[in-house]
Order: sequence, then C-alpha cells, then structure tokens
Amino acid sequence: MTGIAALLAAAQPAAGDAAAHASADFTAMVYVFMLATFIGLGVVTRVSRLLHTPLMSITNAISAIAVVGSIVITGLDHPWYITLMGAIALFASMTNIVSGFLITDRMLKMFRTEPRGEARR
Repeated sequence: MTGIAALLAAAQPAAGDAAAHASADFTAMVYVFMLATFIGLGVVTRVSRLLHTPLMSITNAISAIAVVGSIVITGLDHPWYITLMGAIALFASMTNIVSGFLITDRMLKMFRTEPRGEARR
C-alpha cells in the first residue's frame, strides 16, 4: 500500500503549482470546447435532410440529460448565481426539448398520407 500512496502523493501538484495547474486545466477545457464546437458544426452541416428527425430525437435525449443535471444543480444549496445558472440551463434545455418535439412532429406530418376522398384541412 505504501507504493500506491507514494504514487498518489507524487501525482498531486505542489502548493506553488496550483495556479499553473488551474490555468492548464482551463486552457485544456477551452481547447476541448472549441474543438467540439468546430467538429460538431462540421458534422451537423453535412447531415442529409432525411436524417433530421432521428438526429432531433438524439438531441432531445441529450437535452434530457442536461435537464436532470440542471435540476440537480438548481435544487442543491449553492450560492445564488450558481442556482440562477442552473435555472437558466433548465429553461434552455426544456425549451430545446419542447421545440425539438414540435419540429419533429411537424416534419412527420409532412410524410403522412391521407385517405382518399378526404379533404385536407
């Protein structure tokens, strides 16, 4: 066990390195965010219109995960600004889910066939 404890102690940054470590973490997070943004934009712009409805279903599922996370953040005892950000995230995620379902429903109605003899409303 002493070997594992020594490895864990060596992996911890020194007290003077805390600021450099935090800066490196922030830089890495910004890099990953920018990379995900450009890759996501490239993927979404090349999607066929026929795949729009399945992709909307997937994004609704991802938004549902964001709703659960934002409910947890909003419901816990945090400072007011974190609770406010959780509430904004909850509102944005729910708006995304509802509008996604409305758009998907509208697109699916375009492909329905009406029985012969009935007038279109």
